Amino acid sequence: MPDVGTMTPMSRAIEESRSAASPPTVPAAPWLVVALACVGQFLVVLDVSVVNVALPSMRADLGLSVSGLQWVVNAYSIAFAGFMLLGGRAGDLYGRKRTFLVGLALFTLASLGGGLAQNGTQLLLARAVQGLGAAVLAPSTLTIITSAVPEGPARTRAVATWTAVGAAGGAAGGVVGGILVDVLSWRWVLLINVPVGALVLLAAARLLPESRAGDGRRLDLPGALLATTGLAVLAYGIVQTETEGWTAAATLVPLTAAVALIGLFLVVETRTTAPLMPLKLLRLRAVASANVAIFAAGSAMFCMWFFITLYAQNVLGYSPLRAGFAQVPSALAALVGSKTAPRVMRVLGARATEVAGAAVAAVGFGWQSTMTADGTYVTAILLPGILMMLGAGLATTPLATLAVSGAAPRDAGLVSGLVNTSRTMGGSLGLAVMSTIAASRTDGATSGVALTEGYALVFRTAAGVLVVAGVLMAVWLPGRGVSGRA
Repeated sequence: MPDVGTMTPMSRAIEESRSAASPPTVPAAPWLVVALACVGQFLVVLDVSVVNVALPSMRADLGLSVSGLQWVVNAYSIAFAGFMLLGGRAGDLYGRKRTFLVGLALFTLASLGGGLAQNGTQLLLARAVQGLGAAVLAPSTLTIITSAVPEGPARTRAVATWTAVGAAGGAAGGVVGGILVDVLSWRWVLLINVPVGALVLLAAARLLPESRAGDGRRLDLPGALLATTGLAVLAYGIVQTETEGWTAAATLVPLTAAVALIGLFLVVETRTTAPLMPLKLLRLRAVASANVAIFAAGSAMFCMWFFITLYAQNVLGYSPLRAGFAQVPSALAALVGSKTAPRVMRVLGARATEVAGAAVAAVGFGWQSTMTADGTYVTAILLPGILMMLGAGLATTPLATLAVSGAAPRDAGLVSGLVNTSRTMGGSLGLAVMSTIAASRTDGATSGVALTEGYALVFRTAAGVLVVAGVLMAVWLPGRGVSGRA
């Protein structure tokens, strides 16, 4: 078969007629498409946090070192962040359904391998492959939804569901992990993905519609290699700060290399005819402003679950399972905020809804910063947690909607990958910075009072970030419309 670039006019016309004859279909039950995509998104987000509760058991069973234990988490997050843009563009070029199935199959098989691992090396390899599968899967979950549901209120509600499921996956990690470790073993925090993944694979293969850009483009391999390597090295440098600090060579070398690689990627993208990420996308007001907002909000909000769990266990004396259940109301608040956002958007517009959500979340973070070493559950965890996650749900839905509505359908998968990359990188960087802030305040002290002061400073800082982000987005985000072109 001849290369696309050397096709004759006749063969090109035949190929174009095939694409025109089989456009993306809208299924009879789009809610089922949304449900399948959301289950995929839930599994991806869940596995970022679900292993945390199981780490002590993994260490005891497999004889992992402290650094090896850290890499059980990092192997997943680095592969996840590094391959996200590539996964999004692959969906545009080769089909969103196809990449969904490939990503979910990789994720499911890697979960099986991790659950059956007999040593640390096998477990870390499985977690890295899990992260790769998640990076291929995650962008397609959002793009499948936006392809199956026409733009308008119905799509906004579908994106709100996707957002809510993502928030629920993050919150559910502690609860699901605690139950599985207590009742079964640490292996089931990974093995539970296998039957769920297999069922979703069977249903998706039968029911999901296929869609793609269909314009004969080829993958930009130099750009793909530079972007993937640059993002993975950046994620590696960020996670190194947790143990090495910000000024150590082990941190500065990968961070510097990542900046150089990403800079070279941008140069290559200006010179290639079919770039992995057309830089003109960043000139679209909706795409650029929404991704900056997602990055900023993620840097402030992602750390909430982590530090609340530490506060509940290290200061208030909660068990891991009790700490997980303590955050269930916050998860429900995120669901409520996400599902309420479309109605608020119809009245106020996307920009005002995002700003209102950031304001509500900032109030919650500010309240949380008043925590004390002898705080009660209602005032120290429950009520501020509800405000934080209610605001997060309100803010995230309009941002995701604006981002994907601001680009052409041919770039939908890439933009979805960019949304997920912004959120993941923002969360990773925010957690690293906030951990440094907490450590600077405690200065090595381990008393409940000292730890609480460190955690409180984190929430105060996050509240300030949200206030600044809200003001910036009030000025920069598009107004009431969602097209958002500059």
